[in-house]
Parts: sequence; C-alpha cells; structure tokens
Amino acid sequence: MDNRALIRAFRLAAQLLELHEENPFKIRAYEGTASALEQLSVPVATLERHGLPDRTGLSKTAAAKVAEMLDTGTFEELTRLLNSTPPGVVELLGIKGIGPKKIRSLWKELGIESPEQLREAAEADQVSKLKGFGKKTQDAILAALEFTSQSQGKVLYPQAEELATSLVEHVKGAAGVSQTAVTGEVRRRLEIVETVSVVAATTDPAAAHAVLNQLEGITADPLLSGPFAWRGTATASGIKVEVLFVAPADFTNQVFLQSAAEAHLTEPLGEARAGQPATLRQWAKRERFASEADIYQKAGVQYVEPELREGLGELALARENKLPRLLEDQDLRGSLHNHSTYSDGSHSLREMATFLRDQGYEYLGICDHSQAAHYANGLQPERVRQQQREIDELNQELGPFRIFKGIESDILSDGSLDYPPAILETFDFIVASVHSNLKMDERKATTRVLRAIENPYTTMLGHPTGRLLLRREGYPLDHKAIIDACAQHQVIIEINANPWRLDLDWRWVHYALEQGVQLSINPDAHHTNGYADMRYGVFMGRKGGLTREMTFNAKSAAEVAEYFAQRKAAIKPPLEFKDSLFG
Repeated sequence: MDNRALIRAFRLAAQLLELHEENPFKIRAYEGTASALEQLSVPVATLERHGLPDRTGLSKTAAAKVAEMLDTGTFEELTRLLNSTPPGVVELLGIKGIGPKKIRSLWKELGIESPEQLREAAEADQVSKLKGFGKKTQDAILAALEFTSQSQGKVLYPQAEELATSLVEHVKGAAGVSQTAVTGEVRRRLEIVETVSVVAATTDPAAAHAVLNQLEGITADPLLSGPFAWRGTATASGIKVEVLFVAPADFTNQVFLQSAAEAHLTEPLGEARAGQPATLRQWAKRERFASEADIYQKAGVQYVEPELREGLGELALARENKLPRLLEDQDLRGSLHNHSTYSDGSHSLREMATFLRDQGYEYLGICDHSQAAHYANGLQPERVRQQQREIDELNQELGPFRIFKGIESDILSDGSLDYPPAILETFDFIVASVHSNLKMDERKATTRVLRAIENPYTTMLGHPTGRLLLRREGYPLDHKAIIDACAQHQVIIEINANPWRLDLDWRWVHYALEQGVQLSINPDAHHTNGYADMRYGVFMGRKGGLTREMTFNAKSAAEVAEYFAQRKAAIKPPLEFKDSLFG
C-alpha cells in the first residue's frame, strides 16, 4: 500500500465523519493525519511499525491507525463508518462540487443513495428545492454527474502504464512466450486511456490465458475473448484490457498495427503505384517485417514515432522527410514552476534545490504561490523578501547550480497579476496562472487570460485551462487567440506535466510551434517526487511535435539567466510604480 492509498483512506474517514455529523475534533484529526502523510517523502509501508511515530511525526494514536491500515487494508473506525453508510452514498463523496454536508441532506431528506438516484432527482427539479441548494447548485450537480459518467472506465496515463507494464511482466513468464510489447493508447502516450493493450508472441496461447486468468485485479470477459485474445477489465477502474497472442513471425506487424490510430494506418501514402500498397495497413498486411522502421522504409516515408501516429498530418511530413527530432527526457536541463514549504510544498527550498541538483539538472525555478492564494499559504511581501534572501544564500553555496527567483502569480478576476509592479519586478520570472473563479464562459476566460499575457511582467503562462483530467473540466478558452497573444508578447507557455493536468493540451502544441511560441515542460512539483512528472510533459510535447530547440527548459542555466535578464530589462514600468521595494 503506497502513501497515496493511506492519504485517500484518512481523507475518506474524515468525509464520512462529517457526513454522519460526528465529532468535529476527530474530523480535523483525520484531515491532519492525511496532510501529515502528504508531507512525507519516504514510503510509509517500508517503515517499522513501532517506529512510525518517530519517523512520520504522527501521534501514537494516528500511527497505530496507519499501522492497522498497512497490515489489514483498513482500520476499525473506517470499517465502522463504511458499514453504516450505503455504498452509493460513499460513491457520491467522489463527485466534484458536493461535500459531505450537502450529501447528507440529499441522503436524509430525499432518500438519495446513489449517483443514479441523484441524477433522477436533479432532472425532476427536486434538488433545487432543498434548503441550501437552489437551481444553480442543481445544474452544477448535473454537470458534475455527467462529467463523472463520461470518466467511467478511463484512467490517467500513469495508471494505464503501470497496468500495462504489470501485464507484460506476467505474460512474459508464460510458457511459449518469446516477445511482448505494450501497444495501443499507452504506447501512443495518450493522456487518458480507455483500453490497455499488449501483444505477445507465443507458441502456446493457452498457457498465457491461464496466467492472465489467475491474476488478481483483472476480470476476464469470456464473450469477448478467444483462443488468440484475452479480453476483460481492470476490476478497480473498469478500464478495458486486451492481450493479443500472435505467432512469433507476425509479432512486429501486429505490434505496429496495434500501435497506431486508424487514421494513421489508412491515410493514402501518396500517388498510387500499380501493384503497390496504398496505405501502411496494406503494407503490414502484405509482408512480414523485422522492425517497424522497415515498414516505413518500404512504404517510402520517414519513420514516425509512436506518439505521433494519430493521423493528424504526420504522414504528410513523413513523405517529405520533414518530421523533426522530437524532444527527449535528457534534453531537459532544469525544472521551472516548483513549490516549496514557503507555500504549499512538502519540501524546503534547500531540499527542492539539492534533490534536483543531485539528479543532474542545472537549475531550479521556484514558483511558490502568490498572496491571493490564501488556501495555499501564498506569500505575503515580507515572505517574498525572506525567500529571495535565502535564494541568494543558496546560490552562493550551491553554485554553479542556480535557483531562479520566481512566483506563480495568480491571474485575478480582472486579468491583473497578483502583487503590484514594485514586487513583481524583484522576480527573475513570473508564471501567471488562474486558480480562482473558474466558472467562466469562453469570452470571459479568454479576456482574463489575454490581459495577463499582455502584462509585461508575465514570463510564462501556467496550466492554461485549469483542467484536472477525469476530475474537472477546464474553463473554455479561445486557444488560437491565447497562443497568438503569447507569440506577440513573447510569453512562454508551460506544458504542466502533472498527470492530472497535462495542460497545454498536446493537440495545441503544433499550432504554438507554428507561431514561434516556446514551451516549457513544468512539473508543478510540490514534492521532490514531483520532478519525475516531467517525463509525462515530455510525452505530451512529443505528441505535438515539440523539439529541443523550442523547449525553454532545454536551455542551459546561462541561457535562461540571459533570457530572463533581457526580458526584465525591456520592462518600463510607469513612474508611479517606482516606489520603495515592498512598499
């Protein structure tokens, strides 16, 4: 059991206590335990049970519950609460926008015990009549239910990758299996995955079937399966699972066919020649190949990386040998947009810097939250000054590693940046992001973000749509207008690499590149573990055709410092802002 599962369990216990109107002190205690677990960098499951209080900082009571959870998969109070709550009501707690108190009202006053019943009641206009709800809340509930419904049977890329890797490892051990490969949506690095696909070369499909049938966590669907295909679902998420069994000689062809979108396989390769296949699918059906590269070579086009095989114009470029060399993990030389304990991060500024340095990177951009983000312990002016003093000291100590002074400045409702210019000018760079008042139509959202882009202090636009994949839709934006404005004002756009965000969406990367806009792969790390998320941002960049040359944090520390200095030098604030620092 990993730390995330522990955190979810204690948060659920706090929600259930609130749902049942139990002791508020106990609710806070469970929330406090979840928050304390969130701050830990060590996997709690690896610690000696008797040493938990000392190693985690938890009270003996909380540590005992954590130990019980690790050993049994639950703890007594959580079991009691779950036993006294209908499963459908527990499910309602996962719907965005309605908390335990409102769910209690729905349950006790309308007898609602499932999402389906809630939808029926809202559609019959019963919910709006409850005290504290109203028409607006009812509409929001219906929208949240629709979004939740559409998210069923889908998982984020990291979960799908983990499942696919596990399947490959298990299938490898079956008698007769000589080769295995992850294919489909996972190989194409889609941000949301509906089907996890694997291809296995085997002389004994029955043995591989037997291995899969014995695995916990996946359930076979006999109606969809057959001698050469095992199909089913992952029990917890409902995501579809498919393992195809092929003869060893057909392995490469089948891996290729299962690793591209239909549009990529069926797009005409060019002028048809007599007796020659007209599409990649036809080539893969016509003869056996030793490698995927051989398929493209025989078809007379440049090799297309799996991430690009979506049928979105990549073959036109491949025909002219114009596909770029895509960005790779090792091209990144620093990490920008990260948080520390100055705001809502889990590690100190020193810890965030030394960890990144020890991973071989050249620089850290620290971007704690600005003062408007009260919920995230945003920095008041005095704490900005305190952090900047510490950065100066650490840069002296850690050089040549460099910490750049940044801030994630909230884009306020009117599009202005948090902090006056006298404070904004003290930073090396500024990431401008929307965090509040997210319910906007396209016109309002676009106007708000455009104003922030036009602000001369904005260096970079953070997570442009504010989306949380499978949790919350982003606010609608006119992406072309936003990207065009970034090009005009030389504002970098981040690809927020947190798997819940992956925002800028990869589908807009190509347009940004066409307009000459630089992109930055930003992990938005709140923990040293968060730096690892940069690989997901790289995947999304690659899907859009991102190169090292157009990736801002592929620059050296010296190049980044020069870029920031030149941008700052070009800003001419009005005279009325030339007041005393932090005045």
